[in-house]
Amino acid sequence: METFFEMNFWEMMLRTTISFIVLLVLARLLGKKQLSQLTFFHYITGITVGSIAAEIASQHETPFLDGLIALIWWTALTLLMSYISLKFPTFRTWIDDEPTIIIKDGEISTKSLKSARLHMDDVLMMLREQSIFSIQDVHYAVLETNGELSVMKKVGFQEATKQDIKVPLTLPLFMPSEIIADGKIVKKNLDELDLTEEWVMKKLRKHGVDSVSEVFYAQLQTNGSLYISLRKNGI
Repeated sequence: METFFEMNFWEMMLRTTISFIVLLVLARLLGKKQLSQLTFFHYITGITVGSIAAEIASQHETPFLDGLIALIWWTALTLLMSYISLKFPTFRTWIDDEPTIIIKDGEISTKSLKSARLHMDDVLMMLREQSIFSIQDVHYAVLETNGELSVMKKVGFQEATKQDIKVPLTLPLFMPSEIIADGKIVKKNLDELDLTEEWVMKKLRKHGVDSVSEVFYAQLQTNGSLYISLRKNGI
């Protein structure tokens, strides 16, 4: 009996490890679009892939090879659908649907609500999530393919920009980026920003820091300055 349980344990460990590695590889193949779950199709595909992997790892009755083939084949079908949808826009609309205009020129489209199977309570909730409490403030509202509501406010309710209030515009020199993490320079980011380690050290010395190891975190700001958080008590 003990040998039987021991065999089951090690078999489960092996199945879980292999499933984990295969799932990791397949997730990389599916890419960032799948990760972001842009549409309902991607959402259910992600759930299904995870469910198949969990079934392979935990269910002793499920033939391991059959489950593995099902997981790989499901991923292949997902990649195939993504490729076809890239080549044929009509097919993409059939798979992913298309955005639906819920409010147009401040008027609610009852036809769109019905086709999207939305209640006004749902629309009002999604508006409140964007700090909009009155439909009168809305010029356009579009229900995206991922189920989120994109809103364009009426001109009088839009936030003022620097252009609106005639403030001089200055373009950012850099995109905020991680330069030092846990006492180590992030060389990849430096290369992308066309900066050098000497430049970083010069910036650090201006803040009275002599060594990168003294820094817990440093971020490059849009104006070229550094936000620096030092290690505390050597931690």
